[in-house]
Amino acid sequence: MAGIDEMAKDLGMALARTEEYQALKRASDAAENDRDLVELRNRIGSIEAELEATLRAGREPADELRQRYEAAAGEIQAMPAFQRVVAAQSNFEKVMYRVNETVARGIEEGARSRIIIAS
Repeated sequence: MAGIDEMAKDLGMALARTEEYQALKRASDAAENDRDLVELRNRIGSIEAELEATLRAGREPADELRQRYEAAAGEIQAMPAFQRVVAAQSNFEKVMYRVNETVARGIEEGARSRIIIAS
């Protein structure tokens, strides 16, 4: 099993060096330093907490609360820093999808093999 753990660690290190991951890291770091975006995220978090508390109490959220949430969600989606993070996440997810597909193919091929590797 230690060999598999080492290969997984190597894969993680290789993924961290991809352009897609580096772009995601840069976009995330920039978003964390964007004061307007951070304030808006905090406001959305506060609204979400209100919504959750209302729903837990078995009540329907007031229209005003829903409208505040929708307005804040629309506002954050229009922010360039947020858009960069979303685009970078999407690109990195494509890399991870290809990696997962390749691992799945390797598992299928390994399952057909008659060679058993001790763990």
